[in-house]
Amino acid sequence: MAILTPRLLRPKLILLISRAFSSPTIVDSLKPSLPLQLHGHTNTKRSIQWVFLGCPGVGKGTYASRLSSLLGVPHIATGDLVREQLSTSTPLSKQLSEIVNQGKLLSDEIIIGLLSTRLEAGEAKGESGFILDGFPRTIKQAEILEDVTEIDLVINLKLREDVIVEKCLGRRICSQCGGNFNVASIDIKGENGTPGICMAPLLPPSDCESKLITRADDTEEVIKERIRIYNIKSLPVEEFYRSRGNLLEFNLPGGIPESWPKLLQALNLDDHDEKQTAAA
Repeated sequence: MAILTPRLLRPKLILLISRAFSSPTIVDSLKPSLPLQLHGHTNTKRSIQWVFLGCPGVGKGTYASRLSSLLGVPHIATGDLVREQLSTSTPLSKQLSEIVNQGKLLSDEIIIGLLSTRLEAGEAKGESGFILDGFPRTIKQAEILEDVTEIDLVINLKLREDVIVEKCLGRRICSQCGGNFNVASIDIKGENGTPGICMAPLLPPSDCESKLITRADDTEEVIKERIRIYNIKSLPVEEFYRSRGNLLEFNLPGGIPESWPKLLQALNLDDHDEKQTAAA
C-alpha cells in the first residue's frame, strides 16, 4: 500500500457540502464553518485510511473500534454520529428519528453533513487517518469519498442473514453507562456443507443488568427492512471497490474470540501480540 499524505478535506468536498446544506431539510446547527481549513498539516507518516463495509448488525463497529485502538487512528462511525444527533432536541433529531425507526437509510446530504462536521473536528485536532464505519453505503457516496481522499483498504464483513437478525434482536444498551451488550446465544449447526456458527452472549455486569434497554429500531421487521435496503443499495458498493482491487472479503467464523485473531491474520497484523491483547 502506498504511503499517503493526509488530505481528508479537499475543495471539491467543500463544494459538495455547500450544495448539500442549501437544502431546507438540514438545520443550521450542523453547518461547518466554510471554507474548511486543513490547519497546516505537515505530518507525512503512514496514514491508515480504511473503510468497513457489511450488512447492518454484522459487527462493523466492534471490529473497527478494536482496530482503531490497535492502530491508533480514529474510528468514525456514521451510526454513532446519527445517535449523537438523536440524543439532542433539535428539528433534525425528530427528522432522523422518523427515518431510522422505519428502517430506512438517511439521505446523502444528511450523512455528508454529519461526516464533514466530524472530519473538520478531527482536522482541528491533528488527525491524519481514519477507519470509516457505515460510510459509504451507496455508489454516489463512494464516488464522493473517492473524490475526497484515497481509501487504501476496504474490509467487507460477511455473516449469514439469519444470524444477523438474531444478533440484532439480542442487542442491549445500559441506560446508565451506555455500555453495549448482547443477550443472544447463537448456536447454529452446520448442514449440507454449510459450516455452523456459534456466538456466545456478551452479558452485562451485575450493576447494568436491571438497566438494559433495547434500541427502538431493533425489531425483526425493521432489521429485515434494513437488510433488504442494504442488499439493493449497498451491494453495488462492494463491486465498486472490488473493481479497484482494494476489497478484502472476510467471512466471520463466529463471535469475537473466533473472528478477531483471524481478522488480524487476514490483515497481516497477527504479529501484534501485545497490542492485540491490550485491544481485546
